[in-house]
Amino acid sequence: MNELLPRLPFADWIDTGIDWLVSSFGSVFDGISGFLKGTVEGSVELLDMVPSIVLAVLFALLAWLISSRKIALFTLIGLLFIDYLGYWHPMLQMLALVITSVVIALVIGIPLGIWGSQQPSVKKVISPILDLMQTMPAFVYLLPAIFFFNIGVVPGVVASVIFSMPPTIRLTMLGIEQVPKDLIEATEAFGSTTWQRLIKVQIPLAKPTIMAGVNQSIMLSLSMVVIASMVGAPGLGEQVYKAVTQLKTGVGFETGLSIVIVAIILDRITQHAGKKKQGGIAK
Repeated sequence: MNELLPRLPFADWIDTGIDWLVSSFGSVFDGISGFLKGTVEGSVELLDMVPSIVLAVLFALLAWLISSRKIALFTLIGLLFIDYLGYWHPMLQMLALVITSVVIALVIGIPLGIWGSQQPSVKKVISPILDLMQTMPAFVYLLPAIFFFNIGVVPGVVASVIFSMPPTIRLTMLGIEQVPKDLIEATEAFGSTTWQRLIKVQIPLAKPTIMAGVNQSIMLSLSMVVIASMVGAPGLGEQVYKAVTQLKTGVGFETGLSIVIVAIILDRITQHAGKKKQGGIAK
């Protein structure tokens, strides 16, 4: 069968397309690279200016404000434990990378989700693309990122954005679509515009579901940290990668535990934020 049908050179076409993009839009990619690198490094420098114990207390207060005292206590103890192990600076590098990736994913993903919820034709186009993004192995995202942005923190951010964006888009569309139809009909009866209906009714009622998408995007971005370290992204993932390549089991366990602590903190805070929004709407 393979001998009868000619083999299409898909790989060659893809390589040619990437070469054309790099040669045609090299200055654009350089600008994006400079912006992302400056954002991550600037965030790390800003966080590094604050003493670790003060920053841990501030994060704990934020956790108390958003979630609960138990989460605040865990945040304080967990961050101080990471500082005690000597991984404070790598943790800040990882946090800056994750926050930058998630913010970009939300800035792009939430508007796309809103657009898809309002236009069925847009949803039909977006859905198969999201299916492809979610089923593609995470390592594959690193290849074009390296070609466009070389190695370092930037391909890690780009790969994390692509990998973590689908839940935000899907759950934003789902949350808005699940708003009861009778409420939509009532707003239309009062003569509200599409924009007024979105801002005053649909988005506020969809906030718990949207926050669930934010939570999932954060978790996926964190899961990309170790993979992104293979292309030079700094942080705790880099420490894990070094421990694996050098067969340092103890160091690998310490850094892995530090990543788990940060993941639990971010997960619990965003989960409680979503529940509080839901409770406020119910009242």
